[in-house]
Amino acid sequence: MQGGSTGIGYGLKYQARCIADVKADTDHTSFLTGTLSLKEENEVHLIRLSSGGTELVCEGLFSHPNEIWDLASCPFDQRIFSTVFSSGESYEAAVWQIPELYGQSNSPQLECIASLDAHSSKIKCVLWWPSGRHDKLISIDEQNIFLWSLDSSKKSAQVQSQESAGMLHHLSGGAWDPHDVNIVASTTESLIHFWDLRTMKKTNSMDHSHVRSIDYDSKNKHMLITAADESGINIWDLRMLKAPASELPGHSHWTWAVRSNPEYEGLILSAGTDSAVNLWFASPSNEELTYDSVYTSTAKWTESLLHSYSDYEDSVYGLSWSSREPWLFASLSYDGRVVVESIKPHLPKKL
Repeated sequence: MQGGSTGIGYGLKYQARCIADVKADTDHTSFLTGTLSLKEENEVHLIRLSSGGTELVCEGLFSHPNEIWDLASCPFDQRIFSTVFSSGESYEAAVWQIPELYGQSNSPQLECIASLDAHSSKIKCVLWWPSGRHDKLISIDEQNIFLWSLDSSKKSAQVQSQESAGMLHHLSGGAWDPHDVNIVASTTESLIHFWDLRTMKKTNSMDHSHVRSIDYDSKNKHMLITAADESGINIWDLRMLKAPASELPGHSHWTWAVRSNPEYEGLILSAGTDSAVNLWFASPSNEELTYDSVYTSTAKWTESLLHSYSDYEDSVYGLSWSSREPWLFASLSYDGRVVVESIKPHLPKKL
């Protein structure tokens, strides 16, 4: 199903790739987004959906050094977030705090709580502990995975442990398992590795090439979703890693991002360089998978494209569900256009 936008728009001044739900803001539906301008002073925008749900309002506009390539919001403090940024020559990562006075006329400065400065390779992403108040962070560069302990009161972050992926692998991203917080999945050009944070050792791996995005299903502890250049969207049963349990066709060009819904099992968003966002539903047809069906790939799956949002004018790189209102999502296209859409008209009846 194709469809024009019925969503609510907001425009950034510059190009952008990153948007994140402000999970810790339980009173508003809020998102943070950051720009990617090589020549201009970059910006972080705190935007909120109005109480009537009819417009996106800028609650804070803050200057940020250098191009923002990754942005993630702290799950327990709505004023804290992380960025990975580049000056064009090197990549850095830091944790920031938003000043308390949002609405003042002169743009207040972000406060740098901590620099994640142990990296010597190109930094890819920062992952926050999946839920609740916790001081642990993960940062991933092309060669290493780091576990940090963050002390925001002392404005410091200390490396707790680190491990190398090995010279044969270049790490490209990762996801923290919300069902088992000791496990982090990382992606490389040819493999997905699973790491046990207690030992910082790889516990398992599976062959999968050119993964652009990876996400756990927050409601199904066995379900992992990946998006890859060549093979679209794959859904994996973590009890059976030899082959995907299900495949979705993805996009007509590169599928760049996948996100599972925080509340509804099997609802998946994907975004791509074909200037589209797709809403999918995928779930096992049987309520109870048997040992035989899981390990012999005979489990039947239901997959469908519920809707395609196709009126973007540029590639869509940023994608985030609202954790407060899980029927809403925000998308960000490269031209700096944010759109918040409701999926309610397209939900399967059984949800």
